[in-house]
Amino acid sequence: MGIRNAASRVEDTEIIGECASGSEAIQSISTQRPDLVLLDIQMPDCSGLDVIRAIGTEQMPPVIFITAYDEYAVKAFELNAVDYLLKPFDEERLHESIDRARQRIAATNQGLLAQRLEALLQTRPPKPGRLVVRNGDRYEFVAIESIDWIESANNFVELHCGSKHYLLGETLTSLEGKLDSARFARIHRGRIVNISRIIAVHPLIGGTYEVELHNGSRFTTGRQYKEVVRKLIHD
Repeated sequence: MGIRNAASRVEDTEIIGECASGSEAIQSISTQRPDLVLLDIQMPDCSGLDVIRAIGTEQMPPVIFITAYDEYAVKAFELNAVDYLLKPFDEERLHESIDRARQRIAATNQGLLAQRLEALLQTRPPKPGRLVVRNGDRYEFVAIESIDWIESANNFVELHCGSKHYLLGETLTSLEGKLDSARFARIHRGRIVNISRIIAVHPLIGGTYEVELHNGSRFTTGRQYKEVVRKLIHD
């Protein structure tokens, strides 16, 4: 579903902009001052919360968050935004959300909305229990615990889950910030591993390491990440 096309079919709604990244969103919101923003939590260069921080809660228009987090995890968004959309959603749900946003905006002053956004920024972002990956004309749900390791692929990441592989439209750094550091470790600028899949660590000349996973995969650590591996060994 094209969100822009679906939103354009909502009565008395005018689409004044569409952005492909967080930096574009910051520029567009700052200059065009929309009445309502549909803001994705996950973007290639930053998060939706980073967009709010850059603009400032006092200047930020009311927000409908778009997220792949499960319903339990998005309670903070529900309490502090006009609404949220859980991926994947259909056009009917989008229309309902925009209508609900209109009602809440009419009943709530801007000062209170700013306070809610400020409260949201102070809330620790929830860690997802799954990732939603688009595969052709369908969405696939990938459980976090099923991931063996994650590899950078420019502005995408490749999730390796046993014999299955998924391509997710997000940078490795962005995804790293969403994952639980007690369960995943970045061992290289281009690679994150599931700690529970590590069965051995082999020291190498120069102070780096080779990490061995349960499926036989072996990865050399980056020099700047050797302390991460040392911590895993000592812990």
